[in-house]
Amino acid sequence: MTCISQDGKFSLGEHTLAVPMELYKLNRERLCKRLSEVVDKDAYVLLQGGSHISHYCTDVDYIFRQEPYFHWTFGVSEPDCYGLIQVSSGEAHLFFPRVEEAHTVWLGKPLSLDEYKCRYKVNYASYADTLGETLNALKPSLILTLFGKNTDSDMTCKEAHFEGIDRFTLDNKILHKIIADCRVIKTDYEKEVMRYATKVTCNAHKSVMAKCKPGMYEYQCEANFLHYAYYVGGCRHVGYNNICCSGMNGAVLHYGHATEPNSKEIHDGDMCLFDMGASYSGYTADVTVSFPANGKFTDDQRVIYNAVLAASRAVMNAIRPGVSWVDMHILANKITLRELREIDLLRGDVDEMYEAGLAAIFQPHGLGHLLGIDVHDVGGYLEGHPDRPLKPGVKALRTARNLEAGMALTVEPGCYFIEPLLKRALSDPVLSRFLNEKVLKRFWKFGGVRIEDNIFVTERGIENYTPVPRTVEEIEEWMSKKETIA
Repeated sequence: MTCISQDGKFSLGEHTLAVPMELYKLNRERLCKRLSEVVDKDAYVLLQGGSHISHYCTDVDYIFRQEPYFHWTFGVSEPDCYGLIQVSSGEAHLFFPRVEEAHTVWLGKPLSLDEYKCRYKVNYASYADTLGETLNALKPSLILTLFGKNTDSDMTCKEAHFEGIDRFTLDNKILHKIIADCRVIKTDYEKEVMRYATKVTCNAHKSVMAKCKPGMYEYQCEANFLHYAYYVGGCRHVGYNNICCSGMNGAVLHYGHATEPNSKEIHDGDMCLFDMGASYSGYTADVTVSFPANGKFTDDQRVIYNAVLAASRAVMNAIRPGVSWVDMHILANKITLRELREIDLLRGDVDEMYEAGLAAIFQPHGLGHLLGIDVHDVGGYLEGHPDRPLKPGVKALRTARNLEAGMALTVEPGCYFIEPLLKRALSDPVLSRFLNEKVLKRFWKFGGVRIEDNIFVTERGIENYTPVPRTVEEIEEWMSKKETIA
């Protein structure tokens, strides 16, 4: 049974956010408005929801998460569903799996079709085995199915299919670029959910910071985050694998995978880099905090942290509609290089350093990414928008779009001391002339710093909705409360 009331709101209790089904109705209206410009009045959109996935050949399933495009369009929690929308009217028809009576022993009693219709605020609800029959009666001139590549994963999305679909006229080229582009601009309903997910995430990070101390293990900090996000915020899921680095692990960009499972003991003097984001009602946050495990910055930790913070602040002050995301990445890189030059770690002209590719040694990833239902949300490289840059330093960017009001993005500059990259730079005749090897050796085992905020682009700039301690002084003050908070 889902946590959606019969008045059509998703909620995990009075202490959590109530998300109205109008969010998805508005998404459908936006989609149909765009599609009506390119298809006739008898065209329909057909989407297929996600299915249960087993652990290999076992009878144990992964916890179900809805297919993202289906969630964006309908907000349905159940697996194995279909959704049909008439483009001209916006009328929505959901199709649910028919549950055999014997299965109710294990799965509980399903809702009736009328209850599904009321819950999800759609025009019609039927069983999935009647989909073909329904389409025969509707006589669509065209059925739009979803087929396209995700430019972050290089995988294709799930195209709707059922037995007998070949009897109808299909098109799988029109829908993808339009629905993906719709997902880029967030509605006020979506923003409210994302603010909530990020507020829970930030409070969970603050709880972790208050309890973190040398002698703990990284996974214990991860466990504290997960407990807070679910117990307090109702966030059962996270948007991605948690990254809980300490010490030199901070130089591993996607630490926390199976080979490096957040398992190191945290030592006194370590810098922690924790990148975790809770997900609520299908929308995720993505927040990174960096802080000293013992609550006090050393001089070296302070200068690296402040270099990254300066880059973050410069970008957020510069963002406006119409600004190129590529230009924002370059701005952040140059600010970090400038700050590293201030401590004599680098020497020379900042523009020359950047053109030589030195910035990518210290920050091999992009400045940030679109954010929404997916942590790396769709729409980064769509037809009609800038192609992926090919130049070193910017080719890792997940989007090169010009910014628009309503976009949600992360701003996440970083500075890392990654041994193989540093060795490569030192052996490079062009890059090595900018490096002060004596000072660099001091940071060889530093790890890294990343500061990641979640923002909305507004008509006049940004809304930064990431309420965590950010300055050195704020972090030290917060962590000084360990005894009273923990």
